Order: sequence, then C-alpha cells, then structure tokens
Amino acid sequence: GKHRIVIPCLGHFKEEYEKVSKLYMNNKIRTTRYTLFNFLPRNLFEQFHRVANLYFLFLVVLNWVPLVEAFQKEITMLPLIGVLTIIAVKDGLEDYSRYKMDKQINNLVTKVYSR
Repeated sequence: GKHRIVIPCLGHFKEEYEKVSKLYMNNKIRTTRYTLFNFLPRNLFEQFHRVANLYFLFLVVLNWVPLVEAFQKEITMLPLIGVLTIIAVKDGLEDYSRYKMDKQINNLVTKVYSR
C-alpha cells in the first residue's frame, strides 16, 4: 500500500526534507484573488460585470457615434475611467492586505501532537 514519510524541517534533516517535499503539495493558505500578471485583466473583467459600469461604457461607445454625439468624447470617458481607477486601487489594496495576512499565517509556528 501507500505510505507517507514525515521528515522534520530542522537542522540536519533539511536536505532530506527538500528532496521529499517536492513530491507533495504544500498546505500554504492563499486567499488572494490577483497576481501581478493577472490584476488588470481580471479586475476589469470583474468590474464590467456590474450593471452601472456597463451603462457608462455604453454611453462612452454611444458618444463615439457622430450622429448621437452629445459631449466631447473625452469628457464622456472621465466618469468611467475615474470609477474604474478608484475601484481598482481599492481592490488592489484589499488584495495586498490579504497577501500580508496569508504570509503572516503561513509563517506561524505550530505545535505538533506526538504520542
């Protein structure tokens, strides 16, 4: 059958621990939603699921049609860009605080029960 090898990550067992630990998944906690690479596309994707943001995007697109143009094109884009920027900064700060909390939890010293 299958068996599991448990090696403490201490002192002279460190090399052996690194060899064996590559075979198993780690148990680190990760509650963050974003990474540096996927922040912008994923955040925009989530923001455009809100009806209000879609409405403002519709107004921006509609204002680019010459027959319907009510304001200057740039002025129509300002509310949408402002709201998207503010929400992106808020989401980024929240995710960064989650990252710091995850890092703190993952580095806690734990007690191991032994008979």
